Amino acid sequence: MTEPVHLPAVVRPHLPPAARIQDDALGLAAFQAIDRMREALGGQLTGGISPESAALAAFDWGMHLANAPGKRAELVWKGARKGRRLMGYLLASAIDPQTPPVIAPLPGDARFRHEGWQKPPFSWLAQSFLLGQQWLHNVTHEVPGVTKHAEDMVSFAARQWLDMFSPSNNPFLNPEILERTRETGGMNFVQGWQNWLEDVSRQMTGRPPVGAEAFEPGASVAVTPGKVVYRNHLIELIQYAPSTETVHPEPVLIVPAWIMKYYILDLSAENSMIRWLVGQGYTVFAISWHNPVAEDRDLTMDDYRRKGVLAALDAVNSIVPGQKVHAAGYCLGGTMLTIAAAGMGVKAAERLASITLMAAQVDFTEPGELALFIDPSQMHMLDSMMWNRGYLSADQMAGAFQMLRSNDLIWSRMVREYMMGERAPMIDLMAWNADSTRMPWRMHAEYLQRLYLDNELAAGRFMVDDRPAALQNIHVPFFVIGTERDHVAPWRSVYKLQQFNDSSITFVLASGGHNAGIVSAPGNPRARYRIGTRAHDAPLQAAGDWLASHEAVPGSWWPAWSDWLDKHSGARVKPPMMGAAGAGYVPMCDAPGSYVFQR
Repeated sequence: MTEPVHLPAVVRPHLPPAARIQDDALGLAAFQAIDRMREALGGQLTGGISPESAALAAFDWGMHLANAPGKRAELVWKGARKGRRLMGYLLASAIDPQTPPVIAPLPGDARFRHEGWQKPPFSWLAQSFLLGQQWLHNVTHEVPGVTKHAEDMVSFAARQWLDMFSPSNNPFLNPEILERTRETGGMNFVQGWQNWLEDVSRQMTGRPPVGAEAFEPGASVAVTPGKVVYRNHLIELIQYAPSTETVHPEPVLIVPAWIMKYYILDLSAENSMIRWLVGQGYTVFAISWHNPVAEDRDLTMDDYRRKGVLAALDAVNSIVPGQKVHAAGYCLGGTMLTIAAAGMGVKAAERLASITLMAAQVDFTEPGELALFIDPSQMHMLDSMMWNRGYLSADQMAGAFQMLRSNDLIWSRMVREYMMGERAPMIDLMAWNADSTRMPWRMHAEYLQRLYLDNELAAGRFMVDDRPAALQNIHVPFFVIGTERDHVAPWRSVYKLQQFNDSSITFVLASGGHNAGIVSAPGNPRARYRIGTRAHDAPLQAAGDWLASHEAVPGSWWPAWSDWLDKHSGARVKPPMMGAAGAGYVPMCDAPGSYVFQR
């Protein structure tokens, strides 16, 4: 018999146990770094979209559709029926151009609003497109067995593809463009070419969009008088000067989202929530966040809680001692404010008079269309891209938001500015939107993983100082605002706070979207809102039932908020001093401070 061959064992240098563990960890990190670098480079080519995630969604939908003969038969039947409707319309409108259309655009779709689309042959194009859009919706929805996330991704991709081929985007098929071309003798295309060159030049050189220069913070926006009274690496705290002889004793602390510049709440004088709130007799403080750079890559969510919300609250308590605080958080700032309050436990009621949440979620099971970009595969690619750069860049975030509303933010703008040759007038909100910020790697990775993917806060697993941040431990009144067309924080998701807290909660559903619905100053003729209060011991209505049982009220929701704050505030007193030098909060500089100018 052949003697067995004994291979020599792999000999490792003699290392103590701790050194061996460290050696293994370094080797594992090196292998992981290879994958991260590959994904970071790949993400630059795909715009941050994970091809694996897209492929899995397409495979899920395709395989289930291939194995659903009933669904395929339904699609054939619906396609034939839509074809008959279209043929009937084509024949009838050829005889009578006033024939009513067989399908109307979806709410908010303004592509076919021009009167030229109501007459043949352009009405034929519009009706064909809308019927095709409806059929494609049938194709991508209700395929038995497909996961909700895969269905949403396939539907989103199909919608993006179809929108590219809309007849409204074709200068030879769009009656509005053709009419404009006749009126200008073709100069609209010359002007559109110049607009495109100017936009590309500004984008490549890092300059803001045309007209944004007129809305410089401290000059025409963010001009409410005040002082920076505290600064650390993460925040500047602004205290605003009183504009009334007396003020309510309880100050207001505003926590905006660090995904945006704070002055969305302090835009032009007639559009500034902060100026308006000061005018209602409140001492207002607002956080202005530092714009992270690569060196801030390791900032965590807990840093934003401690050095952001809690540090600001400590300062406000020192400047206005002996008074509880009305805390208000917007978007991600509202989520962090809620985490901070939950982390305080029962002590929150000792420091806070109330909490106002503006378009802020605590439960992320229905997070809106942003969930399209958040699954384990997509999360790993995004995490690798942030790991590589140290932050999530502003252009990556802007691209995602534009894709969610491609009709309004991409195609309609292309038609208006590059084919019609018309520039949309710049307004303060649009200029602010172009003044974007970054997100540090570790914080944003934690935020997406712990809140969006794992939903730790709503599940009671979000730990603060080694104990769970339990939402039910917050015993202060809430004023919660959702907006009707919010793509970032859908109002039904915002409404869910009431499932996790038994305090008195006043819920407001305002018209508009994530930004315009919040920045809705009194005097807006199109504004409306619904409002209702649930006592701490009252049963919870389903969101749909709440909507049906509350009538819309015309006007801005701001006065209703002021009335609510008044009911939870004491009798007016003299305004406090600016800052508190004895406590270490010396006024440093005028508002809006320095962090708002960080690019």
